[in-house]
Amino acid sequence: MNDLTTERLTLKKIQENDAAGLFAVWSDPDVTRFMNIPAFTGEDQAKEMITILAALAKENKALRYTIRMKDSGQIIGSCGYNVLDFDNQRTELGYELAKGHWGNGYASEAIRELSRYAFTELGLHRIEAKVEPENDNSIRLLQKLGFTFEGTLRDAEKAKGRFVDLAMYAKLSSD
Repeated sequence: MNDLTTERLTLKKIQENDAAGLFAVWSDPDVTRFMNIPAFTGEDQAKEMITILAALAKENKALRYTIRMKDSGQIIGSCGYNVLDFDNQRTELGYELAKGHWGNGYASEAIRELSRYAFTELGLHRIEAKVEPENDNSIRLLQKLGFTFEGTLRDAEKAKGRFVDLAMYAKLSSD
């Protein structure tokens, strides 16, 4: 799977040397508030996460990208396919941005490109995104990009020691 480019961003497959840049994002409690991981306290945790993601990518089960500013190469977040299910032609998206880059349309740009690539290059039919119902910014983003709310999965995931509901949003290649 290829690196992806948009007007302002480059989405590059995560590598071990991205640990410092990703730690800066994943260590912010505001960024990880709605993620299923606590804010990282050491760069070694980012390296560990990259190792896990690399193993999943090698097995074609998931793929994560760094979100980088095209002009500077600065890592401002990550995004990707948390689940790749080629048998059922579906994927699940995940994404987060450094707080200093919220509200600039970068997440929309990245998710739009991930969606395009999933439908046109990977031949997938369905893209899902599961979001905590209190995550208003993410819900607005998905709605803006044409994802449909399909319902709430009650106590669907245990995150940070508690069960959380997840709102299911999806987009089909035929939408």
